[in-house]
Amino acid sequence: MNNTRTGTRIRRTAIAMAAAAVLPFSLAACSDSGDAGAAPAAGAAQDRAADAPAAADGAVTTDGPFGPACAGVPKQGAGSFEGMAKDPVATAASNNPALSTLVAAVKKAGLVDTLNNAKDITVFAPTNDAFAKIPKADLDKVLADKATLTKILTYHVVGQTLTPRQLESGTFETLQKGELTTDGLGEEYKVNGTSNVVCGEVKTANATVYIVDTVLMPK
Repeated sequence: MNNTRTGTRIRRTAIAMAAAAVLPFSLAACSDSGDAGAAPAAGAAQDRAADAPAAADGAVTTDGPFGPACAGVPKQGAGSFEGMAKDPVATAASNNPALSTLVAAVKKAGLVDTLNNAKDITVFAPTNDAFAKIPKADLDKVLADKATLTKILTYHVVGQTLTPRQLESGTFETLQKGELTTDGLGEEYKVNGTSNVVCGEVKTANATVYIVDTVLMPK
């Protein structure tokens, strides 16, 4: 009987020793399996980060119209961003309530067809408030002088499509044959150092429009 007990203890001890020897390898195998699963996930995240576009020089990339005055553009109808994109620029502006003074001036100067038939232009469009900064007597005098009015209005038009990135530091010839300058970054730009872009990169059928808060005067 003692031999039987002794043999049983020996077998139990042997099993325990075997289990102790195998356990570290089992844990190591589990650990390796978990790491193998995590590594591809980390690698995939790094790959996605590498593929993601980064803004250069701290610039904010824009995707469609931007600026504080964009909130005032109608959400639906011909005067909305979607509606304006379907019409040539003079027609599109006529559907935007904030540009009614500009539209009236364009009509007085006889420039509706000129603007509507132009291709791939950029228009810096002063708001009604921009025209209101001009003393009424001076504004009425300009509106009554077609040659001067035409000179001023065509100074607001550049014969190429301008992106926000180009506005960061640019000098551009206008249809009036003068030059205007732009500077800024992200979603804040100035024209000639004084006029702020308040709603930028508005698309029409034939133009890109940057709505500004001050009327530009030819130099």
